[in-house]
Amino acid sequence: MDNNNKQLEELAELDCNTIDFDELESKLESELEEQMIDLQGLELDRKKIGNPDSIGETVMNVVWEQFINQVGVVAGEDFIKENRGLKLDIRDSVHIQTTENFANGKIANHNDKIDYQKRYDDWQSNFQRDEKGNIKTHPNRTGKEEATLVSGTRQPFDQRRPTGSAERGTDMDHTVSTGEIIRDPTTNAHLSKEEQIAFANSEANLNEMNASQNRSKGDKSMTDWLDNPNKNGQKPDEIFDISKELDKQYREKDAKAREEYDDIKKEGEQRSIKTGKQSQREEVFRIGGKALRSVIMGLFASLIKDVIRKLIVWFRSGKRKLETFIASVKEAIKSFVSNIKEHLLTAGNTFVTTIATAIFGPVIGMIKKAWIFLKQGYKSIKSAIEFLKNPVNKNMPFSIKMMEVGKLIIVGLTAGGAIVLSEVIEKGLMTIPIFAVQIPLLGSLANLIGMFLGALVSGLIGALALNMIDRMISNRLKKENDKQQLEKKNEIIATQENLNVVTGVQVVAQKAQVATNIVQRHSKAGEYFYELKDAILQHKEASDSLHDSTTKANDDIDKLLENL
Repeated sequence: MDNNNKQLEELAELDCNTIDFDELESKLESELEEQMIDLQGLELDRKKIGNPDSIGETVMNVVWEQFINQVGVVAGEDFIKENRGLKLDIRDSVHIQTTENFANGKIANHNDKIDYQKRYDDWQSNFQRDEKGNIKTHPNRTGKEEATLVSGTRQPFDQRRPTGSAERGTDMDHTVSTGEIIRDPTTNAHLSKEEQIAFANSEANLNEMNASQNRSKGDKSMTDWLDNPNKNGQKPDEIFDISKELDKQYREKDAKAREEYDDIKKEGEQRSIKTGKQSQREEVFRIGGKALRSVIMGLFASLIKDVIRKLIVWFRSGKRKLETFIASVKEAIKSFVSNIKEHLLTAGNTFVTTIATAIFGPVIGMIKKAWIFLKQGYKSIKSAIEFLKNPVNKNMPFSIKMMEVGKLIIVGLTAGGAIVLSEVIEKGLMTIPIFAVQIPLLGSLANLIGMFLGALVSGLIGALALNMIDRMISNRLKKENDKQQLEKKNEIIATQENLNVVTGVQVVAQKAQVATNIVQRHSKAGEYFYELKDAILQHKEASDSLHDSTTKANDDIDKLLENL
């Protein structure tokens, strides 16, 4: 106490005008507040040492990312199943069948209104082929190469057509021949077999004709038959003595039949365009519905995730009442709404996954799982590098640094291991029929169990490995933390002592100032007193002189009166 009083007296003797004690006191109070905050931080850090919750949070986030990825993949796979096993493709070429593509074997198989693949297969089955599978051809009367038909190909066209007259020696000829119809890619692309036969045997296309002329005409068009000579150089009008009038009738009949034929083919082409566009719209709506459902499922799952987190806190709190339960659910909903941007990004990811799976197939799910694995590995390495670079860890012993880095890497490996292990478990369970059951929007039972067990087993292994390392460094870190807390507390005590000293100095300085003010006032009062005394003495002498004069005058008056 004596030393403190002496220190205060020495400080008080300083020129107080050179020191701003109020500013110094404010600065010390700020330092004290910062030191208290640092101490609270150290106390919180100590609680985290050896806490395994971090690995559980990491594994949960990775498995959750897998789950959201799976929702998108399953939605995409469901679309493919409902789309007759076809992946998403809204190009015109796969919905709207063109004659050119049909002739080249490019089928608009996404058009579910017309089975163009069957039409193509039926069309190709009409032609003879060589050993290499190429269509055989032969030159016709005009010298043009045409495909050689399989025997019996014309039979469906001849079964129900009217016959000619034996008496008149005539046949019913197909003006547009069955051979031409069978070989025509436009007809076979846009008209069904029934429509082809109906036209072939229609009144517009059937023509009663001399049987010999009909056999001579064969599969040739009427104009090709009339205008081209046979191998002997003779034309039909020479061989069969066809008159100009009959020639004209044949040609007019051919023109009329072909006009009807072209109209029917154009109607078929328009039908292909119409059904193709309709098929496109339906496929767009179909994938849109799947993607929208997957987005809603993802958002709903995110809400459930927030609710589960709050309920876990509710169970741990010990205050398990209906009021606190409702409050926890409300808090979860508020948390969901406040993080809506993050949830919308997740929903967008689910949407993209659904579309990508519908386009490329389930391989997208595997690619995204691999990406999650690589991303988690990258995060672990990045965290380890940031830990080593952090100036706060500069003075940390090298062995502890390596163990801390090992913990970061183990967390990453554990999260990645959950993906790999879940795949292994899923494949094993898929061999058992009951686990291959598909759950709408979620995938197979094997997949869900695989994700759960993969995360559980990998998490347990990771937690054990993490705790093994943690036990080696937690005590040392706690001692280091205790040391830091002690040093911080000493700093706080020192700051408090300095603050007390400054406060004491201010009090002593104020006392000295008060004493100085009193002395100064006393001195001024004394001076005033002496000035007043002198004034009084001066007035006394004048008063005595006046008194003497007055007394003498009175005496003189008394004597004067006596003489009278």
